[in-house]
Parts: sequence; structure tokens; C-alpha cells
Amino acid sequence: MNIPQSSFPRVVIIGGGFGGISLAKKLRNKEFQVVLLDKHNYHTFQPLLYQVSTGGLEPDSIAYPIRKVIHDFPNTYFRLAEVLAIDTDTNMVKTNIGALKFDYLVVATGSTTNFFGNKAIEANSMSMKSIPESLNLRSLILENFEQALLTDDLHEREALMNFVIVGGGPTGVELAGALAEIKKGILPKDYPDLDTRRAQINLVQGGDRILPAMSEIASKKAEQFLESLGVNVWKNVRVNDYDGMVATTNTDTVFRTATLVWAAGVQAVSVNGLDAKELLCRGNRLKVDEFHKVAGFEHVFALGDVAQMESELYPHGHPMMAQPAIQQGENLGKNLIRMSEDKSLIPFKYYDKGSMATVGRNKAVADLPKFKSQGIFAWFIWMFVHLYFLIGFRNRVVVFINWVYNYIKFDREARLIIRPFKKKYQVNS
Repeated sequence: MNIPQSSFPRVVIIGGGFGGISLAKKLRNKEFQVVLLDKHNYHTFQPLLYQVSTGGLEPDSIAYPIRKVIHDFPNTYFRLAEVLAIDTDTNMVKTNIGALKFDYLVVATGSTTNFFGNKAIEANSMSMKSIPESLNLRSLILENFEQALLTDDLHEREALMNFVIVGGGPTGVELAGALAEIKKGILPKDYPDLDTRRAQINLVQGGDRILPAMSEIASKKAEQFLESLGVNVWKNVRVNDYDGMVATTNTDTVFRTATLVWAAGVQAVSVNGLDAKELLCRGNRLKVDEFHKVAGFEHVFALGDVAQMESELYPHGHPMMAQPAIQQGENLGKNLIRMSEDKSLIPFKYYDKGSMATVGRNKAVADLPKFKSQGIFAWFIWMFVHLYFLIGFRNRVVVFINWVYNYIKFDREARLIIRPFKKKYQVNS
């Protein structure tokens, strides 16, 4: 990999997400050689992926070059690489561009969509965990409306104009709200010769309320917001099968749809060499102690979505969101410095800064440590927080200008089919 030799201990970080970037920043100007590995050369601000999918933002607004993040970090290197395996006996990371020895290894590989073993849904549905997936979804949505103009088959037209979003968490709620606003404000202008009133947005939640991780008042208010936008909210309904055009459920409800978005679960991205059963918890997460050490190792750590740190308050680990990953990266950085100084380590304590979700224009819910808010004030809080945590001044400016323009004009300029996308459907035999 052409990483120079150094007298400093080498910290290899796998993953340029919130946790990996947070750790790299903490080790800046410290006596470590840091090597950051990722299969993409950019960091993705995942909370806004749904806006890329619905044409509200272009992908470069929520992505930031990893090399630009670390360009003035001494002794810090980035390599575009896919990690194939980890050998903890020889302290080697094996990648598609070669092998690299480490003194400390930090796994921050994040999460991917969890289809819970349902192969038909995995093959035929859309997920939204990366920028390429979001662009694919954007293209599919727009192509389906173009196709709806051409077909004379009423059942096919109905399926092309119907959307099913499975999962009532923040991702599902925000995507449903964005699609409802597109149906209301954009489709009638773009497709005047198509009866877009027949388009349906369905949000399907397996539990008895949406946003189950938030307060009941937030869940209830978010549901009211969605229904006011024309979204059909289905609770206690689970999608069991999907062949690309028809989705069946655990009830008598059947959805005819050409676009089913699966947002019903995530699982950690595991790495060969750290995938033994005794290391893994539910959702492929690695067992770590309060100092982020992977069970059984003193020099291997895990952060963010891939790490499960059990405690009395969080018996199943911390939420798989940005804030735990950021805070864990900062704490591990402090502890690596303390380890080099032979000082005692600081146990991790998560500070919950709250949860929030936006449903649409002037509609959001926010559960913050000291108060709860719903409506336009929560919407402004949501916008401020997301702008604040975006990496890069340009990204903040571009996103802000886009939001102001969309607010004033009721428009989404990025509804472009840059690269056509067609799914190859797989039907269960």
C-alpha cells in the first residue's frame, strides 16, 4: 500500500463513516500513524440520503471527499480499498490492494440493510443505505412515472404509481413525507396528462406505532402529519413477500406496486476474521466492552453501528445512529492517547442528544433532552442540526440554498434520470 514506516504505532481504521472520521480527527497531531481504509473515497451524510432519492438534493451535497477531510492531518493516510479479511494472529489487514500490518485496529464498517433472510424481498425491493442506492431509487421512481404514461394496462399503471415503504422508523417516515410532497406539488406539473391523484404512498409498520424509538406524542403527531399529506399508514402489518409487482402481507392486505422500499431493519457489516459466533451479537454486531475493545482482544476495537456495547441503559447496545458513532470515535481517540501514555482508560458514556424526524414542509417531531417539540419549530431544529453536522462549508451552503429554494418554489430541481435503472425481478418458485 506504500504506507511509509514510522516510529509511531499504526492505527488502521476500517470505514470512513461517522465513527471512523471522528476517531481520525481526534488523533490529529498525535503520535500515531493513522491509515483510513474505505471502499469509497467519500464520507456520506446518511441522514439525508432520502432527499437524494426524492430529487431534493444532488449526491455531492451530502458527500465529502475523505482525502479533503484529512489533507492537513500529519501522519494520516487514506487508501481506497475493500477489506477482505483480518488476521488477528499476525496483526494484518488483507485488502484487494494488498496487506497492511497494524498495531491497533478499529472496525467502523457501519451497517447495511437487513432483509431478515427474505431472498425475494432482497432481490426485488429497493434499499437506501448508500448514494448509489439512492440514485437508483430516484431513477426508478421517475422511470415508473414515464412508463405509466405509456401503458394502457390500468393495473400496471396503478402499480407504477404506487409506492410501498416498509419500516416506520425515521428513514421510512421521512421518505414517505417527501414522496407525498412530490405527489402534491410536483407530479401534477410534470405529468399534466397523467392522473397523478391516483398515486398512492403507503407506509407499512410491523408494530403498533411509527417512530417506535421516539416518544408516543412524537409518533402520534408524525402519523397525523403523514395522514394530512395523504400517506396511508398501515400499522401491525408485515410484508412477507414481494415479486416486483405484488407485495403480500401477514393480513389480507395486498399491495400492487412497482416500487417497494425496504427500510425495516439494518445489520452490521461484518468482516472476515472477526465473524466467529462468540464475537457476534444480534444483527452481526461485534461485542465490545466499555472501552470499545472487541471481546477477547486488547488491540482490536469497534465503533458505531458495528459495535454492541451492552449496559444497563442500553442492554442491546447503543442506537445505530450518527451520534453514538461520533461520540465513540472521540472517546476511543482519547483512550488510544491515554494507552500510549500508560494512563487508565475512560469508560464510554453515551450522551443522548435526542431524536428527530421530518415529515415535510413545516412538519417535524423532535425529542430533545430537555423538551419535546412538534411542527414548524421542530422542523427548524431538524434543519439546523443537519446543517451543523454536514462536513464542509460548501455542502452546508448548497444544502441550505436548496432547502430555501424548495421551500419558496415548492420544487425539487434534482429530479433527473442521470443513469437509467431497471430491476431484474426474481419470483419465488
